[in-house]
Parts: sequence; structure tokens; C-alpha cells
Amino acid sequence: MTTTRWKRWGARSGHFGLLAAFVAFCAFPFYWMLITTFKGTLDLINTANNPFIFNSPPTLDNLRVLFFDTQYARWMLNTLEVGVAVVLITLLLAVPAGYSLARLSGRWGRQLAIGIFLTYLIPPTILFIPFSRIIGSLGLQDSLWSLVLVYPSFTVPFCTWLMMGFFKAVPRDIEEAAMMDGLSRFGAFLKVVVPLSSAGILTVVIFTLTLVMQEFVYALTFITSSSQYTVSVGVPTFLVRGDVYFWGSLMGACLIVSVPIAVLYNLFVDRFVAGFTVGAVK
Repeated sequence: MTTTRWKRWGARSGHFGLLAAFVAFCAFPFYWMLITTFKGTLDLINTANNPFIFNSPPTLDNLRVLFFDTQYARWMLNTLEVGVAVVLITLLLAVPAGYSLARLSGRWGRQLAIGIFLTYLIPPTILFIPFSRIIGSLGLQDSLWSLVLVYPSFTVPFCTWLMMGFFKAVPRDIEEAAMMDGLSRFGAFLKVVVPLSSAGILTVVIFTLTLVMQEFVYALTFITSSSQYTVSVGVPTFLVRGDVYFWGSLMGACLIVSVPIAVLYNLFVDRFVAGFTVGAVK
């Protein structure tokens, strides 16, 4: 009996230890950004100080530089505007396209689905030169609309493939039963299939927002005015000057934009994981 208790205690301790190590590993970047944001410059550059604690009183100077010496608030608004527009475009294109491919059986359906997914694997560094010609011809240079036009080129293929796998998990019998009750195919799609696929749609939204926030190449190529920058371009452009890094302000900028995404992931982590696993396996 004693041996069994020791085994249970050891298993629980090992489980708790692994969980605690994993939590510490995931939380450490946020702790590092938080403490660096409120550290003074002398505290940061002094190699004799402990980097994990406040050796001097906390300061708000880094946030003052971020919000008053740069256009950080404007960059966040630009990023949000582009993100919302790209999410709407991606949903309008990827959801019906994924549904069509899911119901298109046979060899052609599979080959078309693979072809759409392969377009997502093309590196952005190869495409930004021809895209620049297109943006210039349309007169959208130095405009946020250039990003709204280009970003769906790599969000739509992946999200279409993802939604296709998710729609395949929805039994056809449910749609047929809804159509027998008087709904059209489009009505059954909107009122039956889409609600059942909410996890996949949420996955598309989170994936698209995350990609828009971190994309750098196209935003740097198409945007030249500082007032039109997104966060991914504005922060390193204005807070890295030669070999001088404004670490406190940099960490503050990263913390402010990463916390909402982290909260969003944690609130909907079950549906997000379900969307990716179903879309990847089916």
C-alpha cells in the first residue's frame, strides 16, 4: 500500500513538475518583455545588474518614448484596419471555396485542393517583385489598400485548404435532411454547415490576424510613409537606429500587441486546436 502511494505521489510530482516547467517556458517571454518595458536605460545596459529583476525603480520613460516620440498608436490602428479587411476577404473567399472543394469528389477535387495548398508554400520573397509591379500599375503604392489586396494571396489558399478539410468532417446527411425540410443548398450551407464549422472559421480568423500582424516584407516594400506603417515595420524602423536599440520601448511595443493575441488564443484554444487538427487530417 505504501509503495502504491509513493508511486502515485511520484507520478503527480512528475506531472506537476513538467507542467510547471512548460508554463514557465511559455510565460518567460511575457515576463521578460514586461520587466524590460519598465526598466530604466542604466539598469538595462549595466552588465553587473541582475537582468531578471528591477535593480532600479521602475520607469515609464520607455512607454513615453513609444507613444509620444513615435506613431505607435497610428501603426496599431493601421494594423487593425488591414487585419479586419483581410479577415473579411479571406472568409468571403475561403469558406465557400473550401465548401465547394469538400463536396467536389473524385481525382480532380483532390488535385485542385493540393494545388491550392501548394500556392501557400511559395515564399513571399519571390512574389513581392511582381506584386510591386501590380501595385504600382494600380496606383496603390504607399497605401494600406496595397496590403489588403496582397495579403489574401497567401491567406486564402491555406484557409481554403483548412476549411475544405473541416467541411469534409460535416456529414452530408445533415445537409440532405435540412434540404428535405425545405432549405435550399445555400440555405443549408448558411444555417447548418457554417454553424457546425465555427471552430474552423475561428481558426481562419486567428490565423489571418496573426499573419497580418507579423508580416514584414510586403509592408516594407509597399509602404513608404511612416503614417501608413503597420506595427511590424514601424517598430523596428523607428526604435532601431543604427546600432542603437531602444530595448525598453521595443519590448513595450511587442508586449502591447502580443497580449491580446495570447488572450484570444487562450480563450478559444479548444476550438482553435480542433480547427487545425480536423483541417489537417481530413
